[in-house]
Amino acid sequence: MTTGSSNASRAAAGGISTYLGQERALRADRLGAGGLLLSVLAATAPLMVVAGVMPTTFAVMGIVGQPLLFVVLGVVLVLFSVGYAEMSRHVHNAGAFYAYISRGLGGTAGASAALVALAAYSALQVGIYGIFGFEVSNLFATYADVQVAWWIPALAAVAVVGLLGWLKIDVNARVLGVLLVVEVILVIIFDVASIADPAKQGLSLHAFNPDTLTGAGVGTALCFCIAAFTGFEQAPVYAEETSRPHLLVPRVMLLAVGFVTVFFAISSWAYTVAAGPSAIVGAAQKESAGLLFSLTESRLGSTFTDVLHVLFVTGMFAALLSFHNVVARYAFAMGREGLLPRTFGRTTGTSGAPGTGSLLQTVVSAVVVIAFAVADDKPTGDPTAPVLHLFTWLGNIGALGVILLMAAASVSVIVFFARRGAAGAQAWRLVTSALAAVALLVIAGYTVKDFDVLVGAGPGSTLSWALPGIIGLALVAGLAQGLLLRSRSPEAHARIGLGNEAFQLDKAAQEAS
Repeated sequence: MTTGSSNASRAAAGGISTYLGQERALRADRLGAGGLLLSVLAATAPLMVVAGVMPTTFAVMGIVGQPLLFVVLGVVLVLFSVGYAEMSRHVHNAGAFYAYISRGLGGTAGASAALVALAAYSALQVGIYGIFGFEVSNLFATYADVQVAWWIPALAAVAVVGLLGWLKIDVNARVLGVLLVVEVILVIIFDVASIADPAKQGLSLHAFNPDTLTGAGVGTALCFCIAAFTGFEQAPVYAEETSRPHLLVPRVMLLAVGFVTVFFAISSWAYTVAAGPSAIVGAAQKESAGLLFSLTESRLGSTFTDVLHVLFVTGMFAALLSFHNVVARYAFAMGREGLLPRTFGRTTGTSGAPGTGSLLQTVVSAVVVIAFAVADDKPTGDPTAPVLHLFTWLGNIGALGVILLMAAASVSVIVFFARRGAAGAQAWRLVTSALAAVALLVIAGYTVKDFDVLVGAGPGSTLSWALPGIIGLALVAGLAQGLLLRSRSPEAHARIGLGNEAFQLDKAAQEAS
């Protein structure tokens, strides 16, 4: 009887160990430095930024100095990355932003950051389905003479991305890597062709002149440009799945922000060289997102431009997949710590991926795309409106959320090391974090102030406060959840941000008993 009870106890302990250890932890050592870097860079969607964001910024803001803006933002984000990267050496958690904020500012702030992150990254991902579906339908119309409603390829992409999200991350990394490398090469070819065949003004460096940034549109232009960087900060999300995360994550993140800064600054300068600094704004206003393709058509021919059109679509798919992975991991981290139902905190048995979180994002994406498809009133309105609204509305909501998360994380870095008595040793990192926090809060202020411009709404439109209000609602709801959890379950509240560390402690305690 005693022996049977002992065996039963050991079996139960083993079951608890599996529940708390394997199912509650992402599979380690599945992602090396190359796969991590490619996954992070894919989220920045280089070709989508070059073909879509850059012409839009030139056209809407009327500012020639966009290359200089990328350099300025690159400096701000390097300042941010210094402290953020150092924090990643001490905290390894799939819920990177909210885990860092929890460690510095407490569990309640962490709960709020978790909900903001989930809303922001989900909005960024779902928004891309709009422009993806629209571009794919255009490809069918141009090359196959077949009319396809935008929401059909969008929903097909939802299904494929959901399937890949269910699979192992190394499969995804290979998919992302191939797409990323090809699109980067094509953009570099455009840059070289522009420099080799400049407009009448030649290889002018006027776009880097600080005088080009004077005017009321600079603050809003910063909002446009910082959205182009979104993705580099995702490296810590994969920390639990990498080998030597304390080395790889900081290295990859700094490499990513450095590469993106140089790549975008040179590519936006290539635009001004190809069209001419005095003509770039007018050309962008006339051509809009077609500007890149018209410039390559005249320099590199129709075949190259056709390939570029296709890679524009595949680049968006790579971004969809990358953001999907991040949302799934935030949902996993939140489920593991009781901020979402516990079922989200379990991995898929066959792949070790956060399958339930992936399924959640797939369902949310499908529902939103279907809602915008129903709103598509082609007979009486603009047939592109629901598509473009899906992209611009959700994209800017997501960008605002990420800006606020970066600012809060910068403050958290300062508090975290100060509380550990490491303020002296980390002094220069704390200074860079403080400078980054101030700069990011200023950019966030401009984003909220000029949100009507960002989403193309008229003055006084309810969209100017309703859309950023989604991030505000997530922030307040997260605070309320954190306060409720602190009053009802202090132990659970204390675990926020600990991630797998807390469950490893539980596992050890269960095995010891």
